[in-house]
Amino acid sequence: MSEREEQPANRLRKELPEEQPPGRPPVTDAPAGEAPQGDQPEPVAPTGRERLRKGLWPPRLTRAQLIVALLLFGLGFGLAVQVASNSESDGALRGARQEDLVRILDELDDRTQRLEDEKQGLEKQRDELENSSDQAEEARKQTQEKERQLGVLAGTVAAQGPGITVTVEDTKGAVEADMLLDAIQELRAAGAEAIQVNGVRVVAGTYLADTDKSVSVDGNKINAPYRFQVIGKPQDLEPALNIPGGVVQTLEKEQATVTVEQSSKIVVDALRAAERPDYARSSSQ
Repeated sequence: MSEREEQPANRLRKELPEEQPPGRPPVTDAPAGEAPQGDQPEPVAPTGRERLRKGLWPPRLTRAQLIVALLLFGLGFGLAVQVASNSESDGALRGARQEDLVRILDELDDRTQRLEDEKQGLEKQRDELENSSDQAEEARKQTQEKERQLGVLAGTVAAQGPGITVTVEDTKGAVEADMLLDAIQELRAAGAEAIQVNGVRVVAGTYLADTDKSVSVDGNKINAPYRFQVIGKPQDLEPALNIPGGVVQTLEKEQATVTVEQSSKIVVDALRAAERPDYARSSSQ
């Protein structure tokens, strides 16, 4: 062993592995048949610009992000148009002459006045329509009420209300048609509003006649006992029958029995068919 090899530094270098060039992997013993790793090309790290380009393209947008982007675009476009329009209008007014500004103000005042007049006219029409509608409704109600009243008098509708029930028992067969007609006339004069006798409605044109020891009302034969159902004020109807020499005394002289009962509810439900007159017409036609 030479002296140089015997020095400590030389011995240490001899024991260490041989230095490798920078940037290359260390050479190791590879198994037989395999290429050493040192022969493979070293991968190159991407630069910052390449990483930025890969992150931005192709874009990876979700549906929500796309909708938000479209909305923001539309909002921005609308604001831009509005700002541009206001700028043009302000610029036009800023550059206008004093006479033009006065004319524009006068036109605005005239337009405002026209709109106010039109508003008042429409409100007036609305009030007139409401009033006319109310009047028409009131007229319709009055017409219906008048129709019901006329129907009661004409016998075309049923009626109910306070009144009396008059029953005439004629065991001797002495009661004649004129006696029953007197009873109907007395009841009408006392304020009777609806009358029916044995299921026959009595109206303005009702007539009574004697038929084979009985009485017929408007051609309808009725037999005793004769039962009158009368609607009106009971306190006026009953005294009208009981006056001296009146209906009750006349019937009792013929040995008939008369019974009068007051009631808070009398139902007159016998109806007459509405007949159209042959010659009479309303004067309003």
